[in-house]
Amino acid sequence: MGTPDFAIPCLERMIRDGHEIAAVFCQPDRPKGRGYKLVPPPVKVLAEEQGIPVHQPVKMRDGTVAALLQDIAPDVIVVVAYGRILPPDILAIPRYGCVNVHASLLPKLRGAAPIQWSIINGDAVTGVTTMFMAEGLDTGDAILRRETPIGAEETAGELFERLSAMGADCLSETLPLLESGNCPRTPQDDSLATYAPMIGKDMAFLDFSRPAEELCCLIRGLNPSPVAKTCFEGKLIRVLKARPVPDFSGAPGEILDNKRFIVACGDGAIEFTSVQPEGKKCMDASAFICGRRDCKGTFCTVNLSGEQ
Repeated sequence: MGTPDFAIPCLERMIRDGHEIAAVFCQPDRPKGRGYKLVPPPVKVLAEEQGIPVHQPVKMRDGTVAALLQDIAPDVIVVVAYGRILPPDILAIPRYGCVNVHASLLPKLRGAAPIQWSIINGDAVTGVTTMFMAEGLDTGDAILRRETPIGAEETAGELFERLSAMGADCLSETLPLLESGNCPRTPQDDSLATYAPMIGKDMAFLDFSRPAEELCCLIRGLNPSPVAKTCFEGKLIRVLKARPVPDFSGAPGEILDNKRFIVACGDGAIEFTSVQPEGKKCMDASAFICGRRDCKGTFCTVNLSGEQ
């Protein structure tokens, strides 16, 4: 059971390891693009290429999925970024249980967006955990954990790629342990739990009253989606990369240089290094700012109305 790109390496690894994939479950096709054409999720595309039956239920609690799974009689259900909560009647079906691949070192960062929040929070280390699924949100007993440092300039998209591969490796180790009866179970310490809720578009506008270090982490964590944003000269600018810079200060949101896109923050200053102006392609931020006269002393704003 999985839906987005993150789940692809796990499905590929299970196929390569020789496991019999009786069925794949993923979320329904969604409309995308200007024409709102229905687009299948990545896991569905791979499963159909491999000739694996695909199911895309709209509901999980009306008994239909449970009845279907009873007929399939799986040894184990592997869940990777499926995007749905499994009810108790489904969790009880597989003989070896339901195993989840989660992109954090549980119990830290339970929830929908652990990769983004690990960067937004400024964490130095993250990883993946395989776990037995329980009724709570990512609360089941841990099986294996694998950790990795987060790069100083690593974006959520870059970390996503690394952790999806790590998740496949961890799952490949987990399933033989499960089958052999030697699978470790480590209860999570709920007192250490933190949460990673879904990322909202309202998080994207940069609040320059915050410290520069925090904003740099936010920009990395929102890349590639929904991407950090600010407004300059009445137009939207998407900010893809930035770094804190020493020896600059000013009023929050004030541009502090005519040749580099440096903006004052509540604590310190931040330099945008890669931006995408409204209606244009991504470009070097210095080239953008140099194409304007006397930007120093003007302001970036939170929204198009000019409100700071």
